[in-house]
Amino acid sequence: MAFKLGYSSLRWQTPNLPEVLGQMKAAGWEGWELRQSLDFLGSPERVRKICDDAGMPVAIVTARGISLDKNPNILEDNKRRIDFAAALEADCFMFMGAGKPQRGYATDEEIAALAEIGDEMADYASQYNLDVCYHIHTQTTIDSTEEWAKLMSKMKKCKLCIDVSHSALWGFDPRESVKHYKDTLVYIHLQDFDTEVAKDWVELGEGNILNFPGTLKALEEIGYNRWVVVCPGNTKRTDEEKMRVNREYLRSLGY
Repeated sequence: MAFKLGYSSLRWQTPNLPEVLGQMKAAGWEGWELRQSLDFLGSPERVRKICDDAGMPVAIVTARGISLDKNPNILEDNKRRIDFAAALEADCFMFMGAGKPQRGYATDEEIAALAEIGDEMADYASQYNLDVCYHIHTQTTIDSTEEWAKLMSKMKKCKLCIDVSHSALWGFDPRESVKHYKDTLVYIHLQDFDTEVAKDWVELGEGNILNFPGTLKALEEIGYNRWVVVCPGNTKRTDEEKMRVNREYLRSLGY
């Protein structure tokens, strides 16, 4: 297996980092996706020590909000997060779109604005040799395969994160989408969704719209060798249980 398996701190605001990173390590993850505020985290030196002590490096740092009007304060805040990611030697920096337009679709101008934001952040991050990637996500600025294709045609420097669940919800089989966008793909989110019973995010293998064995095989076929990070479901399990059951599911598939 060429790619590395990490876990997302998606549902944590102010976690006890030594404790949860220790739980991640015990469950068998190799790294983690950092989403918390810099005010909570403190210095990169502090975070690096906690990560080193736990043997759990930061794989990815995420943005904290995007505004299509290129609000300078928001852009600067995210540039500081890029600085933070570089100091921790993260693999890349990830961002999503703004809220979905009320009209139900994005205009060409809005798609162009999102592409410009991504490219501006990618240009800034290039001083660190750090990739910036756009995370596809339903109910954001880009909310269809057609809009996704338009965005990719406009972004020149920014790379791509495919969340397999959102690709599937748009009707684009992730086995095909990862192959289609392989040349710009630098990050993968594994997340599961159940459209029938829970009608919500669930743990891996508990949904009804994804073929995880096929998707992971497709990643191997394209030679993908970067991070694959799992996002926990919105289930009643404890955080520690979610870390364990998601890792056990991937082991059951041979990963």
